[in-house]
Amino acid sequence: MNRCGWVNQDPLYIDYHDHEWGVPVHDDRLLFEYLNLEGAQAGLSWYTILKKRENYRRAFDNFEAKKIVLYDDQKIEELLHNEGIVRNRLKINAVIGNAKAFLKVVEEFGSFSSYIWSFVDGKPMVNHFKEMKDVPATTEISDKLSKDLKKRGFKFVGSTICYAFMQAVGMVNDHIESCEMKRGDGSFASKI
Repeated sequence: MNRCGWVNQDPLYIDYHDHEWGVPVHDDRLLFEYLNLEGAQAGLSWYTILKKRENYRRAFDNFEAKKIVLYDDQKIEELLHNEGIVRNRLKINAVIGNAKAFLKVVEEFGSFSSYIWSFVDGKPMVNHFKEMKDVPATTEISDKLSKDLKKRGFKFVGSTICYAFMQAVGMVNDHIESCEMKRGDGSFASKI
């Protein structure tokens, strides 16, 4: 099967590409998870984080923001000793701070999904790139999203991270044209 060039042969990676990457996500909890996992990726590979994803879910109460905002110093120390996640104090503290900012956004917009999807007018942007080298690392929209998230107190949300997040949650469909997961109309051909 033809897939995007970034996919290695690991079944975990193939499954992620074939069933998740580029599929539109509107569930607030899952959007929050993706945003924080993309931030955890900073300086690392997505494959590294993907292999640790289940550990992250256990360590961070399945990314339930209302639980995460209650984390204290003892919980932070516990996370810093958890070998199943990236043990970086700045990244751990970012998840806690992001939970607080996330809940404020939900309060203001009714849902995180409403807020985040407003950056693409509520529908996926479908790109038609021939090769992976044509796919940008950032766009004007990811710049705008990054700036707004930072203004609201989110951390580890640079433009590159935001664009990767947008790809992951289907705000943009960057499956290359030869990828068998992309239909002729550019939409995602999920096997789910």
